[in-house]
Amino acid sequence: MAKAVKDNDSFQELKKELRSKIHRRLYFFYGEETFLLRHYLEILKKQRIDPVTESFNFHRFTQENFDLRSFADSVENLPMMSESTMVQVDEVDPFKLEESGRNAMVDILTDIPEYCTVVFLYETTPWKPDKRQKKLWEAVSSAGTIVEFEKQGQKELVAWITRHFAAGKKRISPDLCTYLMELTGGTMTALNNEIAKITAYSGAEEICKADIDAVVEPVMDAVVFQMTDLLGQGRYGQALEKLQQLLKMQEEPVMILGAIGAHIRRLGAARTLYDYGKNHQDLAKLYGMSDFAARKTMDTSRNFSTAFCRESCMLVMETDRKLKTSFDDPQRLLEMLILQMAQEARNG
Repeated sequence: MAKAVKDNDSFQELKKELRSKIHRRLYFFYGEETFLLRHYLEILKKQRIDPVTESFNFHRFTQENFDLRSFADSVENLPMMSESTMVQVDEVDPFKLEESGRNAMVDILTDIPEYCTVVFLYETTPWKPDKRQKKLWEAVSSAGTIVEFEKQGQKELVAWITRHFAAGKKRISPDLCTYLMELTGGTMTALNNEIAKITAYSGAEEICKADIDAVVEPVMDAVVFQMTDLLGQGRYGQALEKLQQLLKMQEEPVMILGAIGAHIRRLGAARTLYDYGKNHQDLAKLYGMSDFAARKTMDTSRNFSTAFCRESCMLVMETDRKLKTSFDDPQRLLEMLILQMAQEARNG
């Protein structure tokens, strides 16, 4: 069996091994970037399973149909007309099994046949192994390769977006790549869908901002980001227009308020880090943000004072109280919040 890999190195190691068609017996795939997760899962499956014999050699379990006996049988089953088998387990947390089940799982995971590859997959269920369950954790960490698929950094995403547009015979500037990342939240899954829409819409070889604005509906966090950015630039009327955009997207007022509050807290943290000589990488580590989002937040925070961030947080909390306890119109309360934040921004 190949040597164990540290969790933070495992993604690069996985790519290198798959290029060389080296396969481990046990994987745990998780992470925010589900596009990458699915991409490398498919590569692994194609390398291990012949489509002609897939019905015999590929076994898949979900939370609905998983049981230990069937899982163990699938792991042990000899390949038919093939050299290998593969077992995929979706969203099943072995650490939440009963004690007898955990003990049985330890026996299975530590004795996977050389011809079999087992992949535990977590897209919607958080991967949070309970390391207090020492016997199972030791089996998972020693026999398995735990691969986190994180959001990619700005440099990697710009190159990736450029390549995907080029595949559709389109060109796009790095600045517009970054703009598209901001609108979509920067996940490859969202970007892949929007690139296809923009490519189909644009009649020119060079993608322009108007093409993106015409077909891409920004995520709520992106609009909130734009709104606070406009406040920092003193463009208060346009900031209010962004609120109207959120309301037209039929977002719930309490969700809008939550997004505003979360972003203001990030801006406050960024401003404090900036004042102490820290950079966007420190912010990314603190909040688990992507590189480009942290960089943008740090840049925007320079337009605000610590006092603005503190007072804006208080205004958000007061608006939240009114939303939940008064009969005032939620839209009016949000508009008043933006106007009050604009006044705080004017005061510096």
